[in-house]
Amino acid sequence: MEELEQGLLMQPWAWLQLAENSLLAKVFISKQGYALLVSDLQQVWHEQVDTSVVSQRAKELNKRLTAPPAAFLCHLDNLLRPLLKDAAHPSEATFSCDHVADALILRVRSELSGLPFYWNFHCILASPSLVSQHLIRPLMGMSLALQCQVRELATLLHMKDLEIQDYQESGATLIRDRLKTEPFEENSFLEQFMIELKDIPIKTGDPAYWPRTLHTLSVSFYHGRGLAHSMGILHPQL
Repeated sequence: MEELEQGLLMQPWAWLQLAENSLLAKVFISKQGYALLVSDLQQVWHEQVDTSVVSQRAKELNKRLTAPPAAFLCHLDNLLRPLLKDAAHPSEATFSCDHVADALILRVRSELSGLPFYWNFHCILASPSLVSQHLIRPLMGMSLALQCQVRELATLLHMKDLEIQDYQESGATLIRDRLKTEPFEENSFLEQFMIELKDIPIKTGDPAYWPRTLHTLSVSFYHGRGLAHSMGILHPQL
């Protein structure tokens, strides 16, 4: 099961579009089983099963289908992977979810070998440590990385301003007035940015607000914490 835990850590979060709503999800599927995390940004649910559970559940839900667990796992992977990579990808399956007490059941309907295929992911509330590991720590790491990026961009802009000033003092003039810019003032820029940020209607359930660059950044946090270490921003307790 350690392979599933480590594999899930390396997966990016993505939006799973359902008819009734959207869920933030990440999944890792191998020949040993699968691990799944889903969230509606209110709660986080988790399921991790091995091949014995896959075999038993497949028998209960698909009495007309006979196949080894690996075949069912491969089919689930083929259904979920394209959908999580591209929210606009046409799905070969129908997804729906039900809330049962504190649990969430994610239902899948599709076809396998020309026969109906059904699957239910039985997800329970994720432990606080799991939420911290997959959401809080990566988000903190991403925030620190983006802060570092902003600092470096501000430094670059100041250097560009000095370069332009040097050209001007050497007698260079701007031919196209529309390209003229004012020297960059970091504090003024940040103040104006915070004012404008309040007026931006951010819909957290919209995949447009979870761009692919953030997927890459969140995954890179776990690849040896290399990105954070290289930028000198990793807190020793993260």
